[in-house]
Amino acid sequence: MAAISTGVYFRTYQRELALRHTKAQYVRLALVVVAAIAAPYLLDPYQLSILNTVLIAVVGAVGLNILVGFTGQISLGQGGFLAVGAFTSGLLTMRADLPAPLSIACAVVVTAAAGALFGLPALRLKGLYLAIATLASQEIIVFIARRWSFLREESGAPLSIERLKVGGYEITREYFEFQWYWILLGCAVVAVLAARNLFRTGLGRSFMAVRDQDIAAAAIGVNVTRTKVVAFAVSSGFVGLAGALTAHYSETVTWESFTFEISILYLAMIIVGGLGSVAGAVYGAFFITLLPVFLNEFIGGLGEDVPWLVSRLPAIENAVFGLVIIAFLLIEPRGLDRIWQRMKDYVRFWPFRY
Repeated sequence: MAAISTGVYFRTYQRELALRHTKAQYVRLALVVVAAIAAPYLLDPYQLSILNTVLIAVVGAVGLNILVGFTGQISLGQGGFLAVGAFTSGLLTMRADLPAPLSIACAVVVTAAAGALFGLPALRLKGLYLAIATLASQEIIVFIARRWSFLREESGAPLSIERLKVGGYEITREYFEFQWYWILLGCAVVAVLAARNLFRTGLGRSFMAVRDQDIAAAAIGVNVTRTKVVAFAVSSGFVGLAGALTAHYSETVTWESFTFEISILYLAMIIVGGLGSVAGAVYGAFFITLLPVFLNEFIGGLGEDVPWLVSRLPAIENAVFGLVIIAFLLIEPRGLDRIWQRMKDYVRFWPFRY
């Protein structure tokens, strides 16, 4: 198999199923690995904390893209499911004295079960009606988290979680961001690989069949009911992992971290990155998480020259955020992943247009 001017062809099924097809893809993968290894040694703790936040967002965005991008089921309840994962892991760690890895695993299972439960309306609803149903799940979960005193400390303060310990290994204050980076990088890599391989299986292909045309999928033998519920469960499992990691990383859990704005933020990640693309979810998580950071740096750098601009920074962030989403929907609905693909095609087929 080789890259030629008219495309990439495969002579065996094994080569078609491979995750990497060309030498250029292996070179890019090697560069990404080198950058990931070098990052914690080149960045300061503040920059590393931003990168850690991005890695958590990658896990959540990949999970949401499984449901919205690959199965075609809209969801506005991402923040609620993050809360389920965070509170479950936090409570099991602090109240039941379970080891953190076991608490996180339980949080994934509980969130997957909650996702399957709230996904039941998907069996009868589509489009905007399903979006409203998932929005209701978001509001119900946040309402419970806000009102139930069991989810707070006795003093009424947000639930605190002790510093992460795994066996004899403990996160230290001095190397907090550095140590968390490797943990979160490992979780993000596992999540991405799991999602990539999911869509090489019959289950993953059934997700896409339901997305493209559920009636035709049923005609060829796909159990549409089971597929939709499983899609909600799998997606929520990824989101529960992101929520649990958020809880242990921040060492505190409060409902204010999982509001409706968080759900919109994650939806923006997969729209900007590219619906129906695992790589797009990664690109979108980086872009949407880093956008406000760059805005803060840029406007803050203007300093005293434009004080009115600095005082209106939150409003400017919201405006830029909305404009970016509209721009992608109008100019490139398939997001950053498609833009990157076109750039690679241009280089590969140059000087031909392809």
